[in-house]
Amino acid sequence: MFRRRKIKCWNCFQNLTKHGSRALEQLVDTLESEELCVFLPDRSVVASDLFFPVKPSYSVERKMFIKVKLPWNVMIPAEAMDPNGLMIQRAVLIRLLDAFASKKATKDLGYFIALKNLEEIGEGRIRETTGEIVFPVVFSGITFKMFKGEIVHGVVRQVHKSGVFLRCGPCENVYLSQYKMPGYDYVVQGNPLFMNQNMSRIQIGSTVRVIVLDIQWKEAEKEFIALASLEGNNLGPF
Repeated sequence: MFRRRKIKCWNCFQNLTKHGSRALEQLVDTLESEELCVFLPDRSVVASDLFFPVKPSYSVERKMFIKVKLPWNVMIPAEAMDPNGLMIQRAVLIRLLDAFASKKATKDLGYFIALKNLEEIGEGRIRETTGEIVFPVVFSGITFKMFKGEIVHGVVRQVHKSGVFLRCGPCENVYLSQYKMPGYDYVVQGNPLFMNQNMSRIQIGSTVRVIVLDIQWKEAEKEFIALASLEGNNLGPF
C-alpha cells in the first residue's frame, strides 16, 4: 500500500535543512495535500570513509549514546612546542578539542557530543611540507545516534496541521505526522496544537515519547532526519 503512494514528501523533507523555511512551507503544503505521509525512500546515501585515518571502534546496544574510541591525527605547529617536551600533552589536547568540536556528525557514529579521555599519544612525525608535527592519538568519547525501532524523547519545536517537528538531542529534524498520532486531532485555539479526548496536548515545548520509524543520513549537511510515531504502548506527551 505504501509503495503505491507518492514519495514527493520525502523529497521535500530532504531539502528542509538545505533550503530553510521555504522548503518547510513546501513540505507542509505537500503533506496536507496527500492522503498519507510516506517516509520510505528507495535510495541510500553512502558516507565517506575519509573522516578517520583508520576505522574507529565503538560499542552499540541500541542506545542513543554510544561510547567510542577513535584514532586521530593532531597537527601542531613547531613554534607551539615546548623545547623540554613538558607541554606536549596540553598542546595535543587543545588541538584535539578544536578538531573534535568542528566535526558535527558521521553516518556510522552519529553526533559528536563529548570527548572523555586522551588514551594514547603516539610518536610525533615532522611534515616536511609545512614543518608541523603530527601526533597520532587515540581518545574516548560519547556520540549520539538514534536507531530505527528505538523509543526516544523529543521536544516539539513546530506544529502544523500535517504534524509536528521535534528536537531530539542534537537532531533537529524528527517528524511526527498526524497519521502517526492515533486519537489526536489538530486544534487551532490561539497557538496550534494536537489534542485527544483525554485533553492530552502536543504543542510547542511539549516533551513527547515516540518510537523511531525510519532515519536517514544526509552526507552533505552531516545531519540525520527521522520519522517518528505514537503507535505503541506508553507513547505520547508526558
